[in-house]
Amino acid sequence: MKKIRITAMRKTRYDDLIAKYENPILHTCDIEVGQVFISEEGQRPEGFCESAWESVSPFVRVLSEGGGNFFDGWMKDPYSAMISCNDGFRPVSFLIEVIE
Repeated sequence: MKKIRITAMRKTRYDDLIAKYENPILHTCDIEVGQVFISEEGQRPEGFCESAWESVSPFVRVLSEGGGNFFDGWMKDPYSAMISCNDGFRPVSFLIEVIE
């Protein structure tokens, strides 16, 4: 299986939605832009958000098994994907790529 690099590319925050809909919480996302995680054998890297893993793991697994070309040519590099976590208040976009 191939190693996969997962890089946090962008983190957005929707303060208007947070103010209107979210209950106050003490702990939010710890991911920082530029942070890099390595997945080995399609497994969740240590320290990677469990909720974000639910969003990215199907793509990580396919890439780690040698697949790619998601959605018939969506990405310039067919062995990569750009996936966001499912946090509607502060989504993080991750670049997922095979490490050669």
